[in-house]
Amino acid sequence: MAYRPSRYEQVMKASEGLDARARKMFGGMGVYTGEKMFAILYEDEVSLKLSPEDREQALSLDGATLFQPPDGPQMSEYVVMPNSVLNDENSFKEWLLKSARYAQSKSKAIH
Repeated sequence: MAYRPSRYEQVMKASEGLDARARKMFGGMGVYTGEKMFAILYEDEVSLKLSPEDREQALSLDGATLFQPPDGPQMSEYVVMPNSVLNDENSFKEWLLKSARYAQSKSKAIH
């Protein structure tokens, strides 16, 4: 299974007002606001792109880990959110909004 449809619905509902859209990627789904990806859905997991401060706080939650895509390097900005967050609608929405704001604030480097 690439991603759980109920998790997709959960993310899209919590993303209302963000002009969020999803694209398939590495067997899962990337969720974007504008051109900035802020969430990854893979199997039953939801990983959020977080600022260094928010990432540290999230990783202190029991069950949170950095996202490791299949056949790829660990993605240090993305935290797999624990069930305690995923199962709490208000907490999940707060974390999702932090993620979207952080992703929107990042600009691409010019080479």
